[in-house]
Amino acid sequence: MGEDRRLAAVVALAQGMAAAGTPRESWRAAALGACRALDGGFAALSVWERDLGRLRVLVNAGDRAADEEEFPEAEAYPVHQFPEITEFLHERWVSGGEPNAWVETAEGTATGRPGFCHQRVAALRRRGRGSCVVAPIVLHGRAWGELYVARSAGADVFDRADADFGAVLAAVVAAGLAQTERLEEARRLAFTDALTGLANRRAVDVGLEEAIERHRVDGVVVSLAVCDLNGLKRVNDTCGHAVGDRLLERFGSVLSLCGAMLPGALAARLGGDEFCLLATGPPADDVVKVADELCRRAGELELGEGVACGVASTEDPIGPVRSARRLFRLADAAQYRAKAVRAARPVVAGREGPDDPVVRMADEPPSGVPERTAERRRFRGRP
Repeated sequence: MGEDRRLAAVVALAQGMAAAGTPRESWRAAALGACRALDGGFAALSVWERDLGRLRVLVNAGDRAADEEEFPEAEAYPVHQFPEITEFLHERWVSGGEPNAWVETAEGTATGRPGFCHQRVAALRRRGRGSCVVAPIVLHGRAWGELYVARSAGADVFDRADADFGAVLAAVVAAGLAQTERLEEARRLAFTDALTGLANRRAVDVGLEEAIERHRVDGVVVSLAVCDLNGLKRVNDTCGHAVGDRLLERFGSVLSLCGAMLPGALAARLGGDEFCLLATGPPADDVVKVADELCRRAGELELGEGVACGVASTEDPIGPVRSARRLFRLADAAQYRAKAVRAARPVVAGREGPDDPVVRMADEPPSGVPERTAERRRFRGRP
């Protein structure tokens, strides 16, 4: 391959990773870009999981064998089977004494190899491939994993120039992975409460809109529990905000624990002393049971004074729920009633008969009650 073609291949690889919207798309773009750049038939991207002592395959691209999934859930190899993972990718790379990419062939010879690897040779033969380039990926100054590109048996065998070009491609992949990490961290921070580590209000807005859309289209049950942590102001005033923050963190842990009882539930801090639990799919009664357990556990927290909790579910007699905003108003009104009557258990919208005061408060604020009282946290979704 000429220099111009190789330069174009590098640019295409970088652009493909930059255009990726998710980590998986980035991995696929990296593998496919490297495969094309090296005129290979197959490529894989793997990460070195030091804590588990294994090389885990993230993506297989190109002409996959029958046992190779595109995004494998459990394809991993112990590093003791591949000594170059620890020796070459780390120790020898740091010392700078060896080339940073090499070739393995089905015949057992290699170019720039760190040591003969029976496992790689056997894998090439088993899958009908003739040779491969293995290039370590270095991220943030440490060996991160490897880029692997193979050609089928009968094709030209990779040579030293291919190995050197593979090292260049691995550096481009590393830059793309770093960008993906930064974007993912930015996304995580945008949807995460910094103090508790729970989801934040923005995540609830998005999640509730998506859940209600599923309810409108497929009839999926959507439930929302909204709660206020009682006594936080007293703790802040008497013990200081650092102690108040610890109370918020502890309650956040309790909420996370209870949320785990509902598959796929989203536990979130809305702001201040206000939290919620969004469940999509589980029956309303299951959500109420979890909310009851949440109230019980919150009442056992040291310094706190329990929680006021309200629940609203599309499965209960609350009328049609066509917007995320209405479900939020119902849950909020139920929570407001729980606080007003000092309820030790959750108040559930729609379960107090045909003239349920919670539904009435949410839909038609009583005369003389300001709207901001009936809807103290205005949902930002569609009306």
